[in-house]
Amino acid sequence: MPKMKSHSGAAKRFKKTGTGKITRQKANKQHILTKKSTKRKRGLRQDDLISPADTARVKKMLPGI
Repeated sequence: MPKMKSHSGAAKRFKKTGTGKITRQKANKQHILTKKSTKRKRGLRQDDLISPADTARVKKMLPGI
């Protein structure tokens, strides 16, 4: 049986924490930043955990995780 391949798009977007949770980057930090407040942009820097509803789907796409 061949090796399982990771979904390369998902592999670029998600990381696993030390405790086994999966993190993601927040949206809305790429462009049109002048109208967004400094406080809002600062909050968008932090990683966020994925929704519990999506955990099984993401783990299926990333068998190495």
